[in-house]
Amino acid sequence: MSGIFITFEGGEGSGKTTIAAMIKEHLTREGYQVTLTREPGGVEIAEKIRDIIHNVDYTNMDCKTEALLYAASRRQHLVEKVIPALESGHIVICDRYLDSSMVYQGIARGIGVDEVYQMNLFATENILPKRTIFFDILPEDGLKRVYANKDREVNRLDLENIDFHRKVYNGYLSLCDKFPDRIVKIDASLTIDQVFSQVLSKIKEIL
Repeated sequence: MSGIFITFEGGEGSGKTTIAAMIKEHLTREGYQVTLTREPGGVEIAEKIRDIIHNVDYTNMDCKTEALLYAASRRQHLVEKVIPALESGHIVICDRYLDSSMVYQGIARGIGVDEVYQMNLFATENILPKRTIFFDILPEDGLKRVYANKDREVNRLDLENIDFHRKVYNGYLSLCDKFPDRIVKIDASLTIDQVFSQVLSKIKEIL
């Protein structure tokens, strides 16, 4: 595949979705072919699965059911959208990928990082991003942004207690140590323009 696969990761309210749209617009103006997508979702079947995962009425969902649904959504999204775009030479920017599953289900839910990682290697056939950008912001600060933004989708994961979100944050830090060649960390507590500049710089390193 001739394209470049880049993923954005972070806790709730980290700003990665906003920055992803800004990066796509900037790179497109520079002449790059860019596909911006998200997980869970990105294609019709995966979006249907997203609706189930994020439904605030399903707080009793078993953690392994949740992990399997994410993997199923990821598989469909990958084969239907991500791989064709990469084969066409696009830069693919994906808002969340398998690192989210390792952190949210593997660590915060307690399933186990290796168990979730192996599940997702099966689902993705070992397709990993060339670069993953972790939006580093304390969970308390990220959640303040979530509740301050009335237009943002509030999903089932937003309703978890602060201890859950702290586990997510610490999980991401552990992945930064585990995969230092792939994951780079940026300070997401800064202004939008400052965060954008950091992210663009990290992407330009691999273009």
